[in-house]
Amino acid sequence: MQKYECDVCGYVYDPEVGDPDNGVTPGTAFSDLPDDWVCPECGVDKSAFSPLA
Repeated sequence: MQKYECDVCGYVYDPEVGDPDNGVTPGTAFSDLPDDWVCPECGVDKSAFSPLA
């Protein structure tokens, strides 16, 4: 699955890990994250993330 990086702080969202501290289970694709999900490191919304090459 595609990983995404926060353009602001560099946090990498890995869908294989998810974001369990914020209710996102492992295996959740970035496109399936809730609309109100924000970067757990700096708080920006999903629009500030870019796919990793």
